[in-house]
Amino acid sequence: MRFLLLAALPLALPVAVQAQALTAGKPTLAPLTVEKIMREPAQWVGASPSNVYWGEDGKRIYFSWNPEKARRDSLYSVAPSGGKPQKISLREQRSLPASRGQYDQRRTRKVYEKDGDIYLLDLKTQKARRVTNTAERETEADFALLDRVVSYARGGNLFTWDPATGETTQRTDFRRGPRPAGTDLSPAEKYLKAGQMALFEVIRQRDQDVKAREKQQKALAQLRPKAIYLGVKTVENLQLSPDGRFVTYSIQAAPDKQKVAIVPSFVTASGFTEDISTRTKVGATQTAYEMGIYDIGRDTTFVLGYKELKGLDELPAYRKEYQLTAKAPQPADSTKAKKEKKPTETRRVIPFRPVWSDNGQRAFLVMRSADNKDRWLVSLDPATQKITLLDRQRDEAWISGPGIGNGAGNVGWLADNRRVWFQSEEAGYSHLYTVDVTTGQKKALTSGKFEVQQAQLSQDKKTWYLITNKTNPGEQQFFRMPVEGGALTQITTKPGASEVTLSPDEKTLAVRYSYANKPWELYVMPNKPGAAMRQLTHSTTAEFESYPWRDPEIITIKAQDGADVYARLYRPATPQAQGPAVIFVHGAGYLQNAHKWWSSYSREYMFHNLLVDKGYTVLDIDYRGSAGYGRDVRTGIYRYMGGKDLSDHVDGAKLLAEKYGVSPQRIGIYGGSYGGFITLMAMFTQPEVFKAGAALRSVTDWAHYNHGYTDNILNEPYQDSIAYARSSPINYAAGLKGALLMCHGMVDTNVHFQDIVRLTQRLIELKKENWELAVYPVEDHGFVEPSSWTDEYKRILKLFEANLNPGGSPPSGLKTEK
Repeated sequence: MRFLLLAALPLALPVAVQAQALTAGKPTLAPLTVEKIMREPAQWVGASPSNVYWGEDGKRIYFSWNPEKARRDSLYSVAPSGGKPQKISLREQRSLPASRGQYDQRRTRKVYEKDGDIYLLDLKTQKARRVTNTAERETEADFALLDRVVSYARGGNLFTWDPATGETTQRTDFRRGPRPAGTDLSPAEKYLKAGQMALFEVIRQRDQDVKAREKQQKALAQLRPKAIYLGVKTVENLQLSPDGRFVTYSIQAAPDKQKVAIVPSFVTASGFTEDISTRTKVGATQTAYEMGIYDIGRDTTFVLGYKELKGLDELPAYRKEYQLTAKAPQPADSTKAKKEKKPTETRRVIPFRPVWSDNGQRAFLVMRSADNKDRWLVSLDPATQKITLLDRQRDEAWISGPGIGNGAGNVGWLADNRRVWFQSEEAGYSHLYTVDVTTGQKKALTSGKFEVQQAQLSQDKKTWYLITNKTNPGEQQFFRMPVEGGALTQITTKPGASEVTLSPDEKTLAVRYSYANKPWELYVMPNKPGAAMRQLTHSTTAEFESYPWRDPEIITIKAQDGADVYARLYRPATPQAQGPAVIFVHGAGYLQNAHKWWSSYSREYMFHNLLVDKGYTVLDIDYRGSAGYGRDVRTGIYRYMGGKDLSDHVDGAKLLAEKYGVSPQRIGIYGGSYGGFITLMAMFTQPEVFKAGAALRSVTDWAHYNHGYTDNILNEPYQDSIAYARSSPINYAAGLKGALLMCHGMVDTNVHFQDIVRLTQRLIELKKENWELAVYPVEDHGFVEPSSWTDEYKRILKLFEANLNPGGSPPSGLKTEK
């Protein structure tokens, strides 16, 4: 699409004129306002298709969509050949198989859960057979015993169902609580019983009847699974081995009752304040995990041991830093102390569900240390409970990345049933590897300064299908590659991002595609390199299309340590000399925003267009800690949040002044969640760089955030107090000089409202006056109500206009863009 250069428009037009965004001829440009941007997106931007999947026969593509501008999306379908998408009625939805499920090895059947029951679908006839019909929910549907039966979990136990006979078999009998007390008699009780037996014939006869019944029940019990008493523990991930001899399962031991943060909700239907129980804080005792093995043949259970894991007793490097500073002098007579050895500290491990080869002869599993600094792949022999190391990845920061995450990751077997495949950041970027379980030989299938972001094998296991950013860190393209590695063949080519779903026969691709200034739409194309994509949906409204949304320039910033930091740059066509600028800080949780596809921060993207219309230059930085750039960028914030991630923004401000003519005295900063945290750190520690800042739903003290996220980056607060002290904005509040706006939802169950209240009290005690707090009584972490979005961003705009652009400036013309 080509946008025409348009003359500058007045900042305020009458409402009646703005409503006429479309004339009888060409659309005319109505100015952006906060009220327009922050409306419900489905109402004026349009709702993009999502949750795309193919029908099992390949004749229809299903997706969630909302062209009717309703309160929520509905299910639609469209033929890959094109035509008008059709809304699926609720009645028809009930008859459709679930989009997710498990296939047998020949891919002739699919088993899935729907509405709490299990179904078996014949892919040739497209007829589904109901496996269960109960009030209790069945889950974890799969094939077992080399595809002969269907397995599922119910009530914490494993069951199988045989399609040939219709017979259901209970495979485990886990029971909560302690094992019942024994019935052994004391010596006194034995004496009394012997006397009764000697005196009374009826007692002797009845006792013989009881023993006969017990013998019969014992014989029947041998046909039932062993009763396994769990106490207060729970089990999940139950799995039957292919030969039917073993059941593996995860054992969870939750910690004793711990203090949980309470978030009060003030605006409620009842009229009473209602408390929301949320979570513990970082450093709280976490659930302990073990892997159990039930040997059905031997009628006994084992807990898998892992003491021999390489590096299990290797403490993280940061712990040594504290040990060195905490060493105390030895007493004069320390002979005894020298002889006594301190017990070796071993770290807790989390084992994940075993993965069996297709022929059922081998299994491997992923294990991770609880501190997330080690990840092991091990082969498993359940008969001996022996594990053998296949691969170890160690990271002094924390293990994660595409295809790795915080769980088992993207793993599986190759067709030879001998080699395991997995993803690892061993070389600095997430790439594909294989390891031979018989020889231990490891091989990298991909390499280079790019990430394999998604990977799956073709159905015949001869080809890899990959999503990577090989062409550009800001793009996501679809590739194929031979199973043994080699050249990557690019299939999709349009700049931006392509989310691909393969048809059942793998000949056609359903593609959800977007570009920086074009929201996601659904396309279809042949599974051939460079084939044309045909658009199947049109979601954006005429009103949205009437504005020439900018295609931000992707630039790099040379950081203080020499790293190249990517960023989006928005500039007026004719920027004013020494004009104002705003730096936006995206959220964290491993996220990328300086890319070439439609941003998940769509409201902020539109707000940046509004700012540029008002003469601002806007910079949106993928600071250290962002996704898309490999391990070193991902872990660049380890033990110091507010370190390199903040200095990247300071370097960005410097670039704006030196290269783009921005006044160094007219730079503001804003962001939400982690972006709010960085904004606070910027305003408190870099007051000469940032004149104004808006911190939204901000973490103010990392010791009050959750465990899963914070422990990875800063370790546990009582183990690494240095990291928490230097990373928490509340400790730097005395440095505030510029104008600070803080906004927070009062029912935020992620970053609790308490966070901002504590910082507010600190600012009061420091006698700071150049700040304000706006609270939103009905909002959680992610705002929902358009009225809240509107109020928040009107305040942000007012902050910047008053402090960075007090005289205002006429909007500049919009340059011609593609």
